[in-house]
Amino acid sequence: MDALLNFSEFILLSLLGIVEFVIIANAVMSWLVAFNIVNMRHPIVSQIARGLDAATRPLLRPIQKVIPAMGGLDISPVIVILVIEGARGYLIPPLFAWLHTLVGGPVGV
Repeated sequence: MDALLNFSEFILLSLLGIVEFVIIANAVMSWLVAFNIVNMRHPIVSQIARGLDAATRPLLRPIQKVIPAMGGLDISPVIVILVIEGARGYLIPPLFAWLHTLVGGPVGV
């Protein structure tokens, strides 16, 4: 059971890391488009931008409704990344330590 809990913790932390990467990639892509470094008329660039936007929209929109862009600067990616990092550092490890105590095994690494 300990191995299953350790694997579950690894998967959850890895998925949160991937979500962070996609949010950062979306922010960088929006900067590249805003400064005309990449052309949105190119089909591959357009497809990548739409895919990144579709992947991050469910996470960013609730924050954007509460905190609108200030002077063209959208801080919602920063807020979401801070929440994810807080969960990765302060919520998930104690949660899995508690789950290890429930099943009676040693706390995983």
